[in-house]
Amino acid sequence: MSLPIFLIGARGCGKTTVGEPLAQALGYAFRDTDHYLQHSTGQTVADIVAAEGWEGFRQRETEALFAVTAPETVIATGGGMVLAEANRRFMAERGHVIWLQASAHILAARLTHYPQSAQRPTLTGRPITEEMAEILDERASLYQQTAHHIIDAMQAPEQVVAQILDALSLARAS
Repeated sequence: MSLPIFLIGARGCGKTTVGEPLAQALGYAFRDTDHYLQHSTGQTVADIVAAEGWEGFRQRETEALFAVTAPETVIATGGGMVLAEANRRFMAERGHVIWLQASAHILAARLTHYPQSAQRPTLTGRPITEEMAEILDERASLYQQTAHHIIDAMQAPEQVVAQILDALSLARAS
């Protein structure tokens, strides 16, 4: 039985975009913690944050992580999943953790080009490039300490999937 694969990284790094073809390539199931949360609550992330605040949302996010984790599953996590130590430990101990790393400029461009404001509320209310730079500054060390592999997510999704498959095959071989 193969371990789950957790995709971590900031909003816009491609966790869902890459996760689905990665799961197909491996013959795994694909789950997205934000989609699970929206489906199970009937609310968008923005609605949950408005009703319960970020603390309430983060608790629900942890519950979603636990609910979707299963062998032979690729799991796209919310960008802030690494904020809770329990989540970082859970992912690192139970599966392969892949950090999809991208620059703030690239992330901001993707979020501007493909806006999903109902699912991705602004954390600061500031311009998206500034917000993404601040988020990366705050979270980069958490992503790094949690990840078993760091993948350059500033390339085409097919290339990102190929790099992940290479990293996982090397990990299995050692």
